[in-house]
Amino acid sequence: MQNSSGLTPVEFKVLVKPDDVEMRTTGGLYIPETLRDKERMAQVKATLIQCGGNAFEDWKDPVPCPGARVYVAKYAGLRLKGKDEEWYQLVNDKDICALIED
Repeated sequence: MQNSSGLTPVEFKVLVKPDDVEMRTTGGLYIPETLRDKERMAQVKATLIQCGGNAFEDWKDPVPCPGARVYVAKYAGLRLKGKDEEWYQLVNDKDICALIED
């Protein structure tokens, strides 16, 4: 998976792209941007984009690689907008709770 964010994690940090949050409820109501921001930070499913140099060094198999689908601890890390105008989350490797298998 290509990192087009312009963000490079260091040390034990990993860069993930959280799943998008819906703009409307299932009933069709519009969700305000402020509420969607809170929902984005609470999003727990994400795609791993890039790992810092020391990330996952103390993990046993399986070690996640870019493109892996993961669960991230709720409200973990920093939310950042990349140069591609997409939202990303920079978290510690320990904030990856589980790998999602297809």
